[in-house]
Amino acid sequence: MSENRGSPQPAGVGVFSTADIKRRMAEREAAKAAEELRDMKEQEEKQKAVIDEFHKPLERTPEQLMQVVMQLVSHAAESGQSEVQAHRFPNPLCSDRGRRINNFEPDLEATLDGRPKLAYEFWHDHLRPLGFHLEAEVLEYPGGMPGDIGFFLTWK
Repeated sequence: MSENRGSPQPAGVGVFSTADIKRRMAEREAAKAAEELRDMKEQEEKQKAVIDEFHKPLERTPEQLMQVVMQLVSHAAESGQSEVQAHRFPNPLCSDRGRRINNFEPDLEATLDGRPKLAYEFWHDHLRPLGFHLEAEVLEYPGGMPGDIGFFLTWK
């Protein structure tokens, strides 16, 4: 038998201690957490930019907007559809973050802000008299909570 059996072996290439493994794992976790934080901040900045954009006034006249909507509706109707998504927006543009829409409660217009409010008013003033209905719906549920909201024009 060898005399060195009970003594520690010298550290060489590919040999490391459990402390080294734990340190490397902690470094990897810290890097992953930092990347997730960067991604989360980037996503928040993008959402803020979208919300800021939705608060800007429309650049189209009601007549131009009506022309765009009628093209959208015509294309959907020719495809045999009886509804079309006319608007999509992040839920922070609702004062209740989409709760009223998610629960099918009345008076959703009271919760709207920015362009979604303008879209609702456009429907109410210009499209509703033509027989179009407006349905609002939560489109996604990130983390189990309401996400983006969609406005659908229907002619069922």
